[in-house]
Amino acid sequence: MGKRRYTHVQELLPEIQAMVEEGKTQGEIAAFYGLKDKEVVRELLKRERRKQRRIGAGIMPGPKGRSRKDAELRDIKKEQAYEIRRLKMENELLRDFLWLTGKE
Repeated sequence: MGKRRYTHVQELLPEIQAMVEEGKTQGEIAAFYGLKDKEVVRELLKRERRKQRRIGAGIMPGPKGRSRKDAELRDIKKEQAYEIRRLKMENELLRDFLWLTGKE
C-alpha cells in the first residue's frame, strides 16, 4: 500500500471548470492533474454546484467547524433587559437603606 497523497483540488477549481467548458471529460482532467480517479473531479464539481444552488437560494455558507466559546453571538436585548432589572433592584435596595437610616 503506497503513501496516501492529498491534493488541494479546491485550488484547481477554476482550471478544472475551464477544462470542463472546453469539453474535456472528468477522467481526462483527473489524469492531467495526476488525481486518483475521476471521482475526485466529480465530487469537486458536485460540491461547487451545491454551493452555487444554495447561494442562489439565498443561503449563505457559514463558517466551518465548531465555534469558539467566547465567540458566541450576544443577544443585546437580553443583556439590556438584564441590566435594567439589575439597576432597578439596586435602586430599590438603596431607597430601602436610606429609609431605614432616616435620611430620606
